[in-house]
Amino acid sequence: MRIAIVGGGPGGLFLATLVKASDPAAEVTVFERNRADDTFGFGVVFSDATLAGIHAADPVVRDALTEYGVHWDAIEVRLKGERFRCGGMGMAAIARKTLLAVLQERAEEVGVILRFRTEVELEDLTGFDLVVAADGANSRIRERLAAVLEPTVETAAAKFIWFGTTYHFDGLTFVHERGADGVFAVHGYPISPDVSTFIVETDRESWLRAGLDEFDVSQPPGPSDLKTKQYLEKLFAEQIEGHPLLVNNSRWASFRTRRTGRWSYGNVVLLGDAVHTAHFSVGSGTKMAMEDAVALAAALAAHDDVPAALAEYEESARPSVEKIQGSARPSLSWWEHFGRYHDTLEPWQFAFHFLTRSISGGKLARRDPAFVAATRTEWHAQNGPAPLDTPFRSGGFSAPGRLVEVDFPHSPLPLFSEPPDRVRDWGLWLEAPASEQDLPSALGSLHSGALAGPAVVAVYGGSRLTRTLLAEEARLVAGVPAMVVDDELTPDDAETLLLSGRADLVGRTNGADRSRVAGVSRSVGGSV
Repeated sequence: MRIAIVGGGPGGLFLATLVKASDPAAEVTVFERNRADDTFGFGVVFSDATLAGIHAADPVVRDALTEYGVHWDAIEVRLKGERFRCGGMGMAAIARKTLLAVLQERAEEVGVILRFRTEVELEDLTGFDLVVAADGANSRIRERLAAVLEPTVETAAAKFIWFGTTYHFDGLTFVHERGADGVFAVHGYPISPDVSTFIVETDRESWLRAGLDEFDVSQPPGPSDLKTKQYLEKLFAEQIEGHPLLVNNSRWASFRTRRTGRWSYGNVVLLGDAVHTAHFSVGSGTKMAMEDAVALAAALAAHDDVPAALAEYEESARPSVEKIQGSARPSLSWWEHFGRYHDTLEPWQFAFHFLTRSISGGKLARRDPAFVAATRTEWHAQNGPAPLDTPFRSGGFSAPGRLVEVDFPHSPLPLFSEPPDRVRDWGLWLEAPASEQDLPSALGSLHSGALAGPAVVAVYGGSRLTRTLLAEEARLVAGVPAMVVDDELTPDDAETLLLSGRADLVGRTNGADRSRVAGVSRSVGGSV
């Protein structure tokens, strides 16, 4: 079999090695447009929990991390002069250039043909039995076949830029600062004894106020945004003890989440960022590409028929990718709104809010029970009882605990989808949309209803993310207590909402017909 792999990143190189090692008779050629030692970015980070399959396929990454990498167990969150550490987060990182060199050496060792500084089009590869597009998020091959592969892209509102620094972070560290122009946050982690990765995120408004939109990002890769470098060195000078930032094609961008309807067409198949991306705060694109490589190599080894192998590859790899992308969306959303959390939440609550953006407090406690116990202690110090048992009062409405039944019509707080006439104590019954694209209309209803003085905003329907975003908007922006209504939430989920400051109450309909509940609220008013 003759196999062409377009793209000499970690995913393409790892696939080439696995296929050639499994079938020495195969002719495997990697085409890479850049030179062997060219690389953009600084480090690659892997979670211990996700490396088992990669290590089992070939020890090259394990050996590289052991010899050249940096390992840590805790995540640190810094803001407002305080630092919070949460353990059980085993991770390892390595300089991207080092990883590429190791993977190139391993590929050549097993007989892979590496052709650097070589650009190819599909027409140049007609003699190959299989063409693998591992050419990154801006894949030209994917775009050539867009009509049949059906790719989609979602562009985030937040802005990010990638630097390095000579300051040594001792593990994955998140630093949050409010400067004169707005809020900025760092993802920092070590990649060698001398260099750390330094990724900065901010919202569009802060970015514009700081005047950081002047760099021409349409120019070819290479030049870096030096104005931003100087601005961020000054803003984070205390946090990195005056160390400089290092540049490598460092320029602002908005993260793009890519999905693809079909992963292959004919004898062409996509791999890694060419077929999917997930925000770097949850999943490493490198790790995902290498897991794709493991799945594709296994499928090719199991089938002589290329179409059958490609079908098995997609079937086996897609569920894991979709799970990561599902976790990444709430995490990405967090970065789009972190300014409000920074300004309104207590530091201990901010840290818990951040670390539970994609998992529950119970799952976090299995990693570091002491961290979650300390969070509960802070709640007790402010409120007395445990979160679900803490009494609640707003206006004339009160509840003995934070878990309440939305029981129409036998309760003291009527719920209305629009402000009622001549009702003293009432709640705004607000339906969340199914998608974030439809949030503006719901936010308009929220703010217009909040002006009429409800005791609570009760958010139901939609998705877990849209419900949470509306509840946070109510309590953190509109200043009205919020209740998330969701019959499927576990006690762990409910406590997480309260401890993190995402909601003040959690409501359940106890199996009531949701359409009936909503209908009652619209017509004559229901009650909580």
